[in-house]
Amino acid sequence: MKRHLEYPECSVYDLLEERSKEFPEFTALDYFGSKITYKKLIDKISKCAKALDAIGVKKGDSVSICLPNIPEAVCLFYAVNKIGAVANMIHPMSAENEIIRFIQLTESSLIFGIDLIGDKLSSVQKKCPQLNVITVSAARTMPFLLRLGYKLTQKKPPQCSGDSWDSFISGASNGQDISSHGKADETAAILYSGGTTGKPKGIMLTNMNFNALAIHSIDACGGLCPGMKMLSVMPIFHGFGLGVCIHTMLILGGTAVIQPKFSARDFPKLLFRYKPDIIAGVPAIYEAMLIDKSFDGKDLSFLKCIISGGDSLAPSTKKKLNKMLAEHGCKARVREGYGLTECVTGSCLMPADSEDLLSVGLPYADTFYKIIGENDQELPPGEIGQIILRGPSVMKGYYKEPDETAKTLRKREDGYTWLYTGDLGYMNEEGFVYFSQRLKRMIISGGYNIYPQNIEEVLSSHKDVIMCAVVGVPDQVMGEKVRACVVPSENCDEEKLRQDLNQLIEKNVARYAQPRELFFMRELPKTLVGKIAYNELKKEAVNEK
Repeated sequence: MKRHLEYPECSVYDLLEERSKEFPEFTALDYFGSKITYKKLIDKISKCAKALDAIGVKKGDSVSICLPNIPEAVCLFYAVNKIGAVANMIHPMSAENEIIRFIQLTESSLIFGIDLIGDKLSSVQKKCPQLNVITVSAARTMPFLLRLGYKLTQKKPPQCSGDSWDSFISGASNGQDISSHGKADETAAILYSGGTTGKPKGIMLTNMNFNALAIHSIDACGGLCPGMKMLSVMPIFHGFGLGVCIHTMLILGGTAVIQPKFSARDFPKLLFRYKPDIIAGVPAIYEAMLIDKSFDGKDLSFLKCIISGGDSLAPSTKKKLNKMLAEHGCKARVREGYGLTECVTGSCLMPADSEDLLSVGLPYADTFYKIIGENDQELPPGEIGQIILRGPSVMKGYYKEPDETAKTLRKREDGYTWLYTGDLGYMNEEGFVYFSQRLKRMIISGGYNIYPQNIEEVLSSHKDVIMCAVVGVPDQVMGEKVRACVVPSENCDEEKLRQDLNQLIEKNVARYAQPRELFFMRELPKTLVGKIAYNELKKEAVNEK
């Protein structure tokens, strides 16, 4: 029977404030060992909200937040929500023209940016005269010795014509303590994603979307308790980072261990320093764990919950990772989920006791999936088609893009509005979801539809393949040809590996889908949030010509 949960009709700030009254002395944020309790976090958010009021921010305004995972970014998200404004979340490493587009799209007149991109923000300000810039240093909230070391080792931030955070926050004494008690269906944040077309669009996510996701995630993970710690490395400007690593942990009453800068290679060091109960991240994190020698002889029994999302984790990689975890005393297994920014992030998750390496899990409570064919008809269990879903975490729509919204959010004959994901998959008779392919990654070669993930799973099954990516590259005769890019394990015999992989391909991949090219690489290019940058691999192939 489908599970039903209750969802509060309130804002994200109101739900956090409620939780802070339950656990005032619990640690909400841990930033390089500098710990902020729930009571102190609410005080900081209230002060930030007063400072926003003092400079004229009103309900419904767009406030751009262009920051990494630092305490000020968390405070800003909730402070903006407290006064009923909308948090416009922008990646700090976005190109200048992208930032300008996001500012102009949302008519934002205020941006908070990391001081390291001060020159870029100054340039943006020149092209957006209405824009006020406030810069923040990642060192500001660090413990004293770390702050000193940071300033000594980092280059001096570029000059910016905007104000500093300290100047901004000092104005709180001139502001009013305003709380809008925003409604559940009001937009809390705008996040950016390529969606089903690849063009970045502003995704409007409501208070209900974030609160439902938090309640869903806690319910689906099971066994989570207030006071637990999560290594929250996914970025706050990303649905996974903001929705799961920050909001879900704070609604749990847990501790989000945050870092302003992160790479998959740093993960083991952070893991043993903080010994979190929960880790959640993209496959690159877990692939890095498999090749890191620092795990030798180490105990991982402190891990209680391990979540992978944001991209596909090959079944063979899951198997290798589960084996490695067990060998290091960890009783938890990696649990893969599926979702997209249009529903904040995850919308289904593998049960903790399942040994199915192929499925991405069961839909969350009050979340419904269908698989449909080309004629919009619902397909029976086992047949591959487009994944569509509905539930309380599904977006309000694309900001100022009514046509794109209408294509993606569609009312069906059952009277419900469904999110058309543009992804391929199938479901079995028990309701488990199996993700097959991002639709836009499909390769068409000689008239055949080829799904790269199927080939990647074959390649990843070899013990000496750390990670791989399959892309379609231009070909005058076939339209596209299949290229496989493989990262081999250290010290392996590459010639022997090439022979083995060719044999695997011959045996397990249809002839029309077999890679015409097999490249070995030291590492695969990554996007700004740690996913494999398939477009970069395609561009490299074009540039070779």
